[in-house]
Amino acid sequence: MQPTITILEKINYNSNKNKNEVFTRLYRYLLRTDLYYVAYKKLYKNSGAATKGVNDDTADGFSESKVNKIIQSLADGTYSPKPARRTYIQKANGKMRPLGIPTFTDKLVQEVLRMILQAVYEPIFSVYSHGFRPNKSCHTTLKDLKNRFNGTKWFIEGDIKGCFDNINHKKLVEIISAKIKDAKLIQLIWKILKAGYLEDWKYNKTHSGTPQGGIISPILANIYLNELDKKVVEMSVEFNKPSERKIAADYLKERYQLTLLKREIDLTDNAEKKQELLKKWRTVRAKMMTLPFKCETDKQIKYIRYADDFLIGVNSDKAECELIKSKLKTFICETLKMELSEEKTLITHSNEYARFLGYDIKVRRSSQLKPSNKSCNSHTKRTLHNMVELSIPFKDKIERFLFNNKAVKVRNGELFPIHRSRLIGLTDHEIVTAYNAEFRGICNYYNLASNYAKLHFFEYLMEYSCLKTLAGKYRSSIDKIKTKYRSHDGWCIPYETKSGKKNLYFARLADCKNNTNVSDTITKTPTMLKTSNTNFEERLKARVCELCKCDDSEHYEIHHVNKVKNLKGKEPWERSMIAKRRKTMVVCHECHKRIHGKKNKEL
Repeated sequence: MQPTITILEKINYNSNKNKNEVFTRLYRYLLRTDLYYVAYKKLYKNSGAATKGVNDDTADGFSESKVNKIIQSLADGTYSPKPARRTYIQKANGKMRPLGIPTFTDKLVQEVLRMILQAVYEPIFSVYSHGFRPNKSCHTTLKDLKNRFNGTKWFIEGDIKGCFDNINHKKLVEIISAKIKDAKLIQLIWKILKAGYLEDWKYNKTHSGTPQGGIISPILANIYLNELDKKVVEMSVEFNKPSERKIAADYLKERYQLTLLKREIDLTDNAEKKQELLKKWRTVRAKMMTLPFKCETDKQIKYIRYADDFLIGVNSDKAECELIKSKLKTFICETLKMELSEEKTLITHSNEYARFLGYDIKVRRSSQLKPSNKSCNSHTKRTLHNMVELSIPFKDKIERFLFNNKAVKVRNGELFPIHRSRLIGLTDHEIVTAYNAEFRGICNYYNLASNYAKLHFFEYLMEYSCLKTLAGKYRSSIDKIKTKYRSHDGWCIPYETKSGKKNLYFARLADCKNNTNVSDTITKTPTMLKTSNTNFEERLKARVCELCKCDDSEHYEIHHVNKVKNLKGKEPWERSMIAKRRKTMVVCHECHKRIHGKKNKEL
C-alpha cells in the first residue's frame, strides 16, 4: 500500500498546480495507521504531552492497539472528541488568557487532520500570510514588509476584536465545504469545533471560535482569514493605479540642469570658471536631493498579515485610507461575522511610528547621501530615503520586560540593575542559563531593528542584574563574584559534563546580532517528510519489550516521561531511559503496569 505521506505529497502538488481544484474522499486517510505514528513523533516531544486533559490520557501508553481503536471509532462514526480542560495563563499585560487542554487522543486526531488540511490548503494560502505556516515566521513577515512597503505614505494597523474566539463555526464550515466535498470530514471538523470545555468541572458549550490549545486551531484560523487576504487583494486590484510618469517633473528639471552644467564643465579650460561651475553644480545637486524622485501620483495598496495581526500600506490620501478601513469593517462584519476594533485600527502617517509585531515601523524621509556601494569613491545616493525602518520600542517592550521580571528599578530617573530574589534559590549554572535564555530571546527577535545598538544598555542591565543575583545568593559583592568566576575573557560559570569541564559565559549582544537562525520554530509540512515508517512504528511492530526483552506479550505500549532529566535512576526502567537519553520506551503491557504501580506506591 502506498504510504499516506506520499499521497499527501500528491494532494499538495495537485492543489498547487490547480488552485481551484475541489477535493473529495479525504476522510479515508484518517483511517490509515502510518499518519498516527507521524503525529505521535511530533507531539510526544512537546512539554504538554504529559499534561492531562479531562481524563488521564497522555502520550504515555501509546500503542498499536490504541491507534487501531482510534481508527475504528472514526470508521464507525463513534469518535467524539472530549471537551478540553480549561485553565488560565498570565499574559504580559497581567491579564489572564484562557487555554484549553485536549486529551492526547484528541491531539493525535487533530494532528492527523491538520496534516491533511495543510496538504490541501498550504498551496492556496496567500503569499501575504505568514502566521503558523511552514518556513514562515515573524521575521519573514518583517523582512517582507521591509522589502515591499518602501515609499508607503499611510499605514492602517488592523485589529480584529477577539479574532480566534469569535470565528463563526457555520461560516468556517461553509468556507471549508467549498474546497473539500467530504461529508464525513466536515462532520469531524464540526464535532471538534463543538466539543466544548470543562471549567471547574462544569461543562460549557462552544458557540464560536477555534478550539483553544487545539493542534488544529492555527490552520482553521488561517483558512478563515484567507478570505480576508483575498478580499484585500481584490480591493488592491480595483484601487491600484500607476503613476502618470515615472520621474517627478521638478526632479527631472533639476537633473537636466545638472546635465547642462556637466557638459559646460567638461568643455571649459578656464580653471577659475570651472570652479564656479562646479560650485553651481553642487548647489543644484543639493537642491535636487531634497526633491522626490518618484512621481507621487500613483495609488497603491500593500498588505501583510501574521495570524490575526495585519498591516496595510496605502499610497494615497487619508480620505482614501478611511474608505479602505470602512470597506474592511463592512466585509469583516457582514462576511466574516467578526468586528473590527475602531479604537485599535489606527490610520498612521508613515512619518510616524506604527506598531506591528512588537516593532515600531515607519518610512524614512532622509536626504542623507551615502555611497551606492562599499567603495568610498562610488556615486552617492539617498540610500535611506523612502525606505522602511524597523525600530525597537525600548520603553514599551524592553523596559516593561525588565520591570515585569523585577530586574531593574528607577534611581535618580535612570534604570538601575537589581537582584532577582525568585532566582536566588537556583544553582549558579541555572541562574546564568535563565538570564541567557531571556537575553538571547529578546536580542534574536529584535536583530532586524535599525536601533539594535540600543540593546547594549539592555545587555549591561541584564548582566549586572545576573551578577547581583549571584552576589545576593552568597551574600557577597559583584567584585568577589567576578573574581571567583574570572576567566581569560571575562567571567563564566564552570560546570562538568561527560565530555569534561566546560564554561558557561553570559550571552553577548554581538553573538545574537550575527545569529542567522532566528525564525520561529514551525512544523514542516507532511509533504516534506520522505519516509513512510517512523521509529515508533518500527519499535512497536518489533514486538519486543525494551525492558524485560520478552517477545510473547499480547500488547506493547510506549512509556513516556515528560523530561529525562527528572528521572532519578533508582528503577531499572529509569536507568535504561537515562542511558538511551530517550523520553520513550516500548514495553510490554505487564511491565507498563509495574512501572505505574511502583510510581503509585511511591505517591
